[in-house]
Amino acid sequence: MSDIAIDLQNIGKQYKIGGERQRYRALRDTLTDIVKTPVRRARNILRGQAYAASDMNETFWALRDVNLQIKDGEVVGIIGRNGAGKSTLLKILSRITEPSEGYADIYGRVGALLEVGTGFHPELTGRENIFLNGAVLGMRRGEILRKFDEIIAFAEVEKFIDTPVKHYSSGMALRLGFSVAAHLEPEILLVDEVLAVGDFAFQKKCLGKMDDVAKSGRTVLLVSHNMAAIANLCTATVLLNRGQLVNYGPTADIIEQYLNMGDVEDEIDEVLRDGRYVEKIECRDHLNNPTQTYRVGDPLVIDVTLKNLDQIASPNLGLLVCNHFGDRLILLSPHVQSELVLSRLDRKTYRVITEPLNLLPGYYTFEISIGSGYETVENFKSLPGFTIEYTDYFNTGKMPMAKQGILAQKATWQIID
Repeated sequence: MSDIAIDLQNIGKQYKIGGERQRYRALRDTLTDIVKTPVRRARNILRGQAYAASDMNETFWALRDVNLQIKDGEVVGIIGRNGAGKSTLLKILSRITEPSEGYADIYGRVGALLEVGTGFHPELTGRENIFLNGAVLGMRRGEILRKFDEIIAFAEVEKFIDTPVKHYSSGMALRLGFSVAAHLEPEILLVDEVLAVGDFAFQKKCLGKMDDVAKSGRTVLLVSHNMAAIANLCTATVLLNRGQLVNYGPTADIIEQYLNMGDVEDEIDEVLRDGRYVEKIECRDHLNNPTQTYRVGDPLVIDVTLKNLDQIASPNLGLLVCNHFGDRLILLSPHVQSELVLSRLDRKTYRVITEPLNLLPGYYTFEISIGSGYETVENFKSLPGFTIEYTDYFNTGKMPMAKQGILAQKATWQIID
């Protein structure tokens, strides 16, 4: 028996852009247009006019020539910039849309959480939607009943379980949707970047559940911009760029390749664009070169460019290094660590250089806060950060992983009795 869970062969998806949205058309309208269209086009050409917008529809390929095999039980991340084709790929796998070319063979029941409320009928209650989703997955009523209490407890919607879903807030619908997808145990689970919609506590809860799912032997595909979550949950990762499959392999290698593509700075800039006081964050090595990769024991060198601080009374800065759950591990702040006072000039870049840092190998994100005194006036979480590479730090050929702690601490061991 084959151990392949998903087999993609020459997958391509083409979309049409431009043109007018058509109103409802009767048969007589269509027949009339068939007769009139050649005459209309000839008249426009004679007048020197371009074709109408509806005749000039352009197309673009959201995906092209994607070939990929994912084995049963693998937990695979899918990363890339916005517009790379990540969500389109999951929609093809979940049968929401058909590929324009190629084919996708899927071996097993598929559960998908692609956006808030996916698969929910708004007129049905939360209870009824749980059973509906289970039935769609091919599960028997008894199987669903065994998981029912866990689903509503995780989603924290007990009081509203018999309320139609159309009355749920987006947060409630997200919690129930994720809970159903994670607990009904499909053989293949597809999860898009929906966790970004929830609050911080729920994101952390979901990541913990995803970790459990990843260890359960099910096949999981996870689309996320959270590189820390990808690094800690996924054994392998797919890198997409402009609809093309760039690479597929061990997660650490693919994340490093992605970070070196120059797209991470663009992602940070895109997030910070809507901010008022933080303009840029950039990691550097000890030679002042931009980098997103350090080794265990290296110092961090981070440049932060701030602006408009003249609009804040007593401005202060907190730059935090966080793990994949968003837990704050390290605080870097001039207010705490030095006598440096933030300039009130319009724009200024600050550099922080840490002592040698012994974080365990893994991917880490940034959180940055701008405050006025002790009041936070601007905050950004889960910003792309840096990778700590595996090195023989202990000279033993062994190194624990980020899941096993925080620091790579050197120590001396002795037998004393």
